[in-house]
Amino acid sequence: MTGPRDITLVGRDAPLWLAAAALRRALAPAGVAVRVVELPAETGAADLYPTLPAIEALHNQIGINEAALLRTTRGAFTLGQNFVDASDAGRPSFLHGYGAHGTAIDGGDFFPHWVKARHHGLDVGLDDFSLTASAARGGRLFFPDADSEIYGRSDYGYHLPAAAYAKSLKAIARHLGVELFETATVAVERGDAGVAALLLDDGRRIESALFADLTRERLLSGGAFEAWDTPGDRVLSALAPRPAALPAYAEIRAGAGGWTGLFPGLTHIHVQHVFSRAATTDQEARAAAEAACGLPLDAVTVRPFAAGVAAEPWAGNVIALGDAACVLDPAHGFALHGLQLGIVHLLAAYPADGAGYAARRVEYNRVLRSHLARVADFQAAHHVLQNYSGAFWDAARALPLSEELGHRIDLFAARGELAPLEDESLPPDSWRALFVGHGIMPESWRPAADRVPPDEVKAHFRKMLGFVREAVLRQPTHDACLARIMQSAHG
Repeated sequence: MTGPRDITLVGRDAPLWLAAAALRRALAPAGVAVRVVELPAETGAADLYPTLPAIEALHNQIGINEAALLRTTRGAFTLGQNFVDASDAGRPSFLHGYGAHGTAIDGGDFFPHWVKARHHGLDVGLDDFSLTASAARGGRLFFPDADSEIYGRSDYGYHLPAAAYAKSLKAIARHLGVELFETATVAVERGDAGVAALLLDDGRRIESALFADLTRERLLSGGAFEAWDTPGDRVLSALAPRPAALPAYAEIRAGAGGWTGLFPGLTHIHVQHVFSRAATTDQEARAAAEAACGLPLDAVTVRPFAAGVAAEPWAGNVIALGDAACVLDPAHGFALHGLQLGIVHLLAAYPADGAGYAARRVEYNRVLRSHLARVADFQAAHHVLQNYSGAFWDAARALPLSEELGHRIDLFAARGELAPLEDESLPPDSWRALFVGHGIMPESWRPAADRVPPDEVKAHFRKMLGFVREAVLRQPTHDACLARIMQSAHG
């Protein structure tokens, strides 16, 4: 018995085409046909996808050229997210930067030495030892080279306007050979093994061995969807004028009734405002978003969201991907990261033959749900550890913690260590930035840090800070880099 020789994806917008292009590129050599049933687009002019650095690996697998992508989408780079208390100008912000903090000291981890030094009066923040965080603060991008890679990881993500990103991905997927069926509606014909066929609005009937559901309505997958508690349940999207100098990071501003995210693109600032409909009307949310960014808003839309995860992302012959599998809180821009996890693990589990089909499905569900739970824990940590003012944030602090997250927080607070957990897709430096940013200073440190004499550690610190300053000064501004990319199209 041979394995499934075709898979049909149902959905809309960028997630549909990102998944289709990735599956086609990976499965075409095995003779697997990839089809797409495309529903009408829902993204508007203001919608944007912030991405983590990991998306670059998926783009490379598909064959996406970075400069061409930024030119066609009018997107931008991002070195991380800066979290600001808009209600308290005196409280320092913290940056979740996409890179490492410090470099090894005598072969050991930098972080315990920094913790120990802080206990002994060091007045230098964690960000000052990070190439990406320091570049972001200084209005520059950071592109790694041989010297910086020896120092430590320096990564970047993108801010990709959603409609243009979808258009670009669709063209790539079609070029790769993905077959397209457009329809305004889709009906599902079910059989003993799951979905037998899809019925399109023009009468066409699409059969397939496997189906992938990427619809937020979960049109094909159905089944139980386990809710995750979040303080917000509505998100406003809008456009605002771009500043003269484009920041190299997003800014997340916490206000009394929610948070407002400012995501720079080439031509506009894309604004998101998350709030709770139980406490705030849509009109009040718009006023709060305008006040938070201090700019007039255009192309405003408001949508509900409900965070959670499918009890069985792969059930029968239907695999839920994207929002059908998991809806994450918008706070950290993890939507495409969740989709990427689903794509990567589906490709690893895709049945090459009929043997072990059910076992593959069970393992896919276990691994994917575990990965998504770790991402949700990161967001939950942000909500419960923050000390912002307002009813929205009071509700956030009262959210329940998973047992794994509670243990991780306790261990970090005690010794600055991160409990090793399976299926973690976020780097340790992201967790450290989050914990330290929210005020957790470990009470102690690993004893190995005591073996290096204090004067030697100070010398290492001085050398690191000098290297970071010099490396950052060699980097271009965000505007200069984007200008070169746009001009290269005419070169």
